[in-house]
Amino acid sequence: MVGSSPAESRYRFTVLTSRLIRMEFSPAGVFADAATQLVVSRDLGEPPSFQVVRSEDRLEIITEHLHLTHVPSLGFSPSGLNVRLRSTALHAHGGTWHHGDAWDPDETFPTNLGGTTRTLDEADGAVALSPGLLSLNGITALDDSASLLLTQDEWVRPRESGNRLADGAQDLYVFGYGQDYRGALRDFFRLTGPSPLIPRALLGNWWSRYHPYSGQEYLALMDRFAAEELPFSVAVIDMDWHVTDIDPAIGTGWTGYTWNRTLFPDPKAFLTGLHERGMLTTLNVHPAQGVRRHEDAYEEVCSDLGLDAGGGEDIPFNIADRGFVASYLSRLHHRLEDEGVDFWWLDWQQGGSTTVPGLDPLWMLNHVHYLDSGRERPTEAGGVERRRPVTFSRFADASSHRTPVGFSGDTIISWDSLRFQPMFTATAANIGYFWWSNDIGGHMLGTSDDAMAARWFQLGCFSPINRLHSSNSGFTSKEPWRYSRDARATMEAHLRLRHRLVPYLYTWARRSVSEGIGPVRPVYHDHPQEMAAYEHRRTFCFGDLLVVPFTSPLDEATGLGRETTWLPDGVWYDLPTGRRYEATTGGHGRMLSLSRPLDRIGVLARAGAVIPLAGSLTEAAGDNPRELEIVVVPGGAGGFILEEDDGSAEPGPDRIARTRMRFTWPQTEGKDGGNAVLRIRLEGAADVVPASRLVTVRLLAGRVAGALLGVGGQARRLAVKEVDGDGFTLGAGTLVHLGELSRQELADGVELVLREVEQTPADWRGEVHAILDAARVEYMAKDLAWAAVRRGLSGTALLGEMESLGLPETLRSAVAEVL
Repeated sequence: MVGSSPAESRYRFTVLTSRLIRMEFSPAGVFADAATQLVVSRDLGEPPSFQVVRSEDRLEIITEHLHLTHVPSLGFSPSGLNVRLRSTALHAHGGTWHHGDAWDPDETFPTNLGGTTRTLDEADGAVALSPGLLSLNGITALDDSASLLLTQDEWVRPRESGNRLADGAQDLYVFGYGQDYRGALRDFFRLTGPSPLIPRALLGNWWSRYHPYSGQEYLALMDRFAAEELPFSVAVIDMDWHVTDIDPAIGTGWTGYTWNRTLFPDPKAFLTGLHERGMLTTLNVHPAQGVRRHEDAYEEVCSDLGLDAGGGEDIPFNIADRGFVASYLSRLHHRLEDEGVDFWWLDWQQGGSTTVPGLDPLWMLNHVHYLDSGRERPTEAGGVERRRPVTFSRFADASSHRTPVGFSGDTIISWDSLRFQPMFTATAANIGYFWWSNDIGGHMLGTSDDAMAARWFQLGCFSPINRLHSSNSGFTSKEPWRYSRDARATMEAHLRLRHRLVPYLYTWARRSVSEGIGPVRPVYHDHPQEMAAYEHRRTFCFGDLLVVPFTSPLDEATGLGRETTWLPDGVWYDLPTGRRYEATTGGHGRMLSLSRPLDRIGVLARAGAVIPLAGSLTEAAGDNPRELEIVVVPGGAGGFILEEDDGSAEPGPDRIARTRMRFTWPQTEGKDGGNAVLRIRLEGAADVVPASRLVTVRLLAGRVAGALLGVGGQARRLAVKEVDGDGFTLGAGTLVHLGELSRQELADGVELVLREVEQTPADWRGEVHAILDAARVEYMAKDLAWAAVRRGLSGTALLGEMESLGLPETLRSAVAEVL
């Protein structure tokens, strides 16, 4: 609605939903209806009912959830425009937004929960974040005033005169969703476009190092990784793939598009070799210095742009010029893609100005490359194909979720950097940015510390993207065999686990598109009404799992790391140890201190959880696996719907396979005994999964008397095997091999009955002994503490005796956890 009086004609309000209102101001009364760089659609369904109240110099708009008040004579100002929630908010000061409100990250009583930032270049620990959509006071504003308009062919153009930021115009969206965080994000994606589905292979392990590899050397390294059973799915080739030793008269060698034939004499064969190893390849480009006379394509680009190649003049980089962009893509990028380059690492660090006022070159690079990567291209068979589009670049603005994946930048190698990254990565989900790729292990400078590197690998295993990276130092490379025995062992275990997690994570990637839920997200997304969920910001959700990374040095006395966290209400099992935690405290969960050796972190699953893993380390991460291992967690009922597709650019509903897994636990009022049942059924596009699957089921922290598999109306007995934990990622339990199951059998449905199940969580006495054994304290104190355990002391009595023996608090805390 636009006001009717001359003063009122300068503003316009649009009620998009009962919780989302657009507010525009233009001194000239000129408004924008076209798509912008940020907002692609304002059609959010049937407009809600609302009430308009007018009086002299006052306008009120009242929806089911919001109450907007505007005083035209005061304009868009703190006194002239405010919106309040009509219901309560979690924040003590309530939920009201006034025009001009700015978030102070250091405020005493937090309101906004933060978003993300452009880059972590040279960060050594925490950096300031921009605000996100979510807040404790339940109401935030998104400013689109500086956006350019998008044309029908996805180019940009300025707003009309009178509707520009320089004219004093404003274009704001107020989100008043209270603590309905998922609702806010869903409508954000409806307004700004969804976070797209990324290629499956990107969810495996990435190898990246700033180092002048030769093609032969790189392939040999990939073969060694395979021999060590360390699967990688993405090869990142840093800037030395191209010629860097150039005439100083034409600039530095950072920008380049011509293969270094000394290192890569046959680029196509090199890229084919990576593809044969099941890997995608991305090349680093720093495009800022344009196209210069040493490039193979220089003369063709000059011809395209009507320039004289004979003069050898530089062709400036100009992402705002259609002609340059067309030549840049076709001459410099498409030919390399035809040789086998899968996507580009856009390493832009040169500011935010272009020849179009207000156009950020980083935003335009991301936009142009993302669209181009999804173009139709010829195939060797003579047809055409479209690939799933992808970029790999820095965050530009709140629309950057449309162009994943994000490269967070060159961090300093330090505990402070590691400590910040879990919160940084999860918090980005507050602005819908789900796919950060951090430099796992840190990038540069800092200090060598094997324990820190191992902890970073553990975090990488549960990051949206797991990309190992390092600077051009000869000492910062991330091959696990370059580290101490203990660090290497946990690094390798978590690289293997990450590969096995791809089926689980890809399902969550698909859910991020259809439901707007971040695969990695803060705990308060799932528990917005629990204040405790906001207190431990390094703990995060990874799918349905709760991950507690360890980000501080090991305690000298115990040899353990220590982290505090909050467990939501329910019963939880720690996957690496099989330890059971009760958090049934009247619906509010419980605080907990976790202690772990270097080998493990906290990865907790609810009782009854079902977690599908790839069963083989040799199958490519980008393929729907033939071998599956299904982990089931005792003590409750739960399930999982495994989603797979055909890998096409836009797999429609008819190209998606869903394997429904439903697990039930006997209702024995806390006692063991009875039968647990896992039902598995394949639905949808069965042809996108392998013709048959080799399936294994692992019951975590439990044993069974026997197993029966029902297939096609018949039942057969299966062997069961009790297995120890691997010491790193999965605790002890029972394995049941279901054997080969065909598509048809899975489509008809199979039923696994685990007979006379019994929970076998880790024995607390054995765990206390292990804690004492590893502790660097006096032997006499250890002996006396263990004697107290053998006498039958437990709980507070045991802890009190340990305190009287002078055992340190860190050791007592570790014992308290297992008690």
